[in-house]
Order: sequence, then structure tokens, then C-alpha cells
Amino acid sequence: MNSMRMPVVPLERSEERAPINVFVVSPNSSLRQELQEKLGPPRWNVIQAGSGAGALEKLRKDGAEDGVLLLDPMLPDLESNEFNGMVRDRYPNIQVLMLNAQTGQLLIGSASPTPESTRLVDAINRSGAIRTSVFPAPLSDGEGPRYVPEGKFKLRSMIGDSEPMQRTYAAIQMVAVRDTTVLITGESGTGKDLVAQEIHLMSTRRKQPLVVVNCAAIPETLLEAELFGYTKGSFTGAVQSRIGRIHAAHGGTLFLDEIGDMPLSLQSKILRFLEQGEVQRLGGNDNLKVDVRVIAATNADLKKLVSEQRFREDLYYRLAVFPIHLPPLRDRMGDLEELAVAFAAKFHPGVSLSREALGILGQHRWQGNVRELRNAIERATILVGHGREIKAEHIVL
Repeated sequence: MNSMRMPVVPLERSEERAPINVFVVSPNSSLRQELQEKLGPPRWNVIQAGSGAGALEKLRKDGAEDGVLLLDPMLPDLESNEFNGMVRDRYPNIQVLMLNAQTGQLLIGSASPTPESTRLVDAINRSGAIRTSVFPAPLSDGEGPRYVPEGKFKLRSMIGDSEPMQRTYAAIQMVAVRDTTVLITGESGTGKDLVAQEIHLMSTRRKQPLVVVNCAAIPETLLEAELFGYTKGSFTGAVQSRIGRIHAAHGGTLFLDEIGDMPLSLQSKILRFLEQGEVQRLGGNDNLKVDVRVIAATNADLKKLVSEQRFREDLYYRLAVFPIHLPPLRDRMGDLEELAVAFAAKFHPGVSLSREALGILGQHRWQGNVRELRNAIERATILVGHGREIKAEHIVL
């Protein structure tokens, strides 16, 4: 009797893994198109949006049960932190990756890293989609600052040749090649995040992740879980184990922004991590070794907070091994014209600034520093319409 052969049944299409949604949110159409061409099915489904409002509409229409969102912080309609908060509130399962518009560096922006976001970053890096004609080439091994005439030098994402900035550049160059902990201080809007990114990009860790944690933006009840991770069932809603952002930065750099807002209850655990190089997830018993270089930043007076017993003195001295202070814009007014011209070119290529407009800018005190100047120039580029020169009447302060 002939043996009966079972028929081979092909896999149902419904059993095939659906592509992961990748929302690319940027006003840069070249970047969006580049990623659209380099990424795609079967793993990725790229969805483009040119603004924050457009992205929220796409998320609503296309569904956002999970997926990854690549966010260019230079949105035309919303502040990136505001948009990021909206996404976190409405779509908590979306992984947000912040995209530095000047360096092309991908930064973890919200939630703990997921396997899919890690695979996406690897795919983007392999494809070279970001670092082609859209952004400047990354620093090559051993390459330092970009030198200019008269013995001065500049860093790739920072603008200004004034003496205060030259001292800042020199400090960055000296400390970047070491693993020393750095504390960046300065008023809000001076560009402390750019200093952290430059240190990372000039370090031996530049091919590893730069993980950013804004200690003021994450609720106190969630900050410990975000930093250290947690095990399944460790608290209500912990349906699966997750690594924290400290662990996600293994081999690379952890940037603790607004460290002055970190609650006292958590400062002792951060100190232990800095001293021992270990993290313990919430609900776990194992100490996990991590190799992380730490950069912290604050606009607060940490010494004053220490005297008020709102910040641990031992943590302060552990962070301030190598302090870098960023000067306010009013102390580097010689850089104002270069900054204004650079922002104008970014928001309205080909537009120029009249001497009268520059005169008005030069008389302002700039309490909001470089961020305030950038916003003023962006407003001016909108008010100028199709004109080719920003005039005095276009400067609204």
C-alpha cells in the first residue's frame, strides 16, 4: 500500500509578520524621501509627515499601536518637547528617536529602547540614509575640531568665534577623548545639549549610542524606571521586563539633562551607579555591569542647591569632575551676526539681514539666549514672505 504524503500547505499571508510603522517627522523633504527610499517592506512601513500637526494626524489615521517615530526637533509648528509629550500621552507604545538636525545623530527620546527601534537604528546606520547629502559627514577616527585661520577652531554644530566660545571649544576638545564625567552649566537656551553631543561625537564612543534623559521632563514616579529599567510585574503596568536608559547607553554616553531637577530620593542611586558602574532594575536582584560615560547639564546653581540640602554634595562633586560653563549670549555678542545669518539660512535659504535688522538684534538683552535668537529669526523669515531681505520691521522681540 502506497504511503500517503501529507500536502504541503503554504503559510497564510496573515501569519507573515506585518511591517513596523516608521513615522518620519521632519520639515526636511530630502531627509524624508531618503529614508523612504532606503527603508521599506517587508520590515518597515515608512509614513512621512512634514510638521507636528501632520504627524499627529498620521498617527491617528494610520494607527499607532506600536512602531517607531523619527523626530526632527526643528518642527515648523510645535516645539519638539511639546510634540514629544503629546505622543507619549496619546501613544505610549510608540518609541521616539530624536534626530539632531545638524549632526544627524539619533537620540533616544522617549520610552525605553525596544528591539525594533534598535534594529531600525542599525538599518539606518548601515544604509547611510541620514549621513549622505542631508547632513554633514560624521567625524572619522582621530578627527578633531575643524580648524579655521588665525589659530581658531570650530566644532561642527556650534557657531561663534568669540573668546568665550574659543575657551569652551578648547575645553570640549581636551575632555572629549577621555571618559571623564562632565558637568555642563549655563542659562537655559545656551546650547548645553550641543556641547554634550560634540563631546560624544569627538570621543572614542561616537559609534555607540548617545542616550538623552531630561530629568525635568519625566515624572518623578517614572524616572527611576526609565533610568534603571524594571522586571515583569515589578509594578502595576509592568507587563514585560525592560532595560533602562542607563543600560541602553552601554558602550556609549548617557546625557543627564536638567540634573538639578532630579529628586533627592533618586540621587543616591545615581551616585551608586557612578561609583560602581552597576544598575539594578526595579523588582530585580541582579546587579548589571554597564560601561557608560556620563555627561550632565543644568541651568541651576547646584552649589546653592547643595547648601539648601536639595542636591547631594557627594553627587555634585562626582558629576563636576570636569565642569564646562556656557556663556550667555549677552556675553558673546560678537557671535550674534554669525548666529543670526546661520539661522536665517536654515529657515529661509537665500535671505539676507539688513544692517538695521542686525542693529535691533544687537540692542536686545537676549534673556532667552541663543534659543530666543533662533525663534526671533524664524519669525522674521516668516514675516518676510517672498522677500529676500529681513528688515527692521520683520524683527519682533
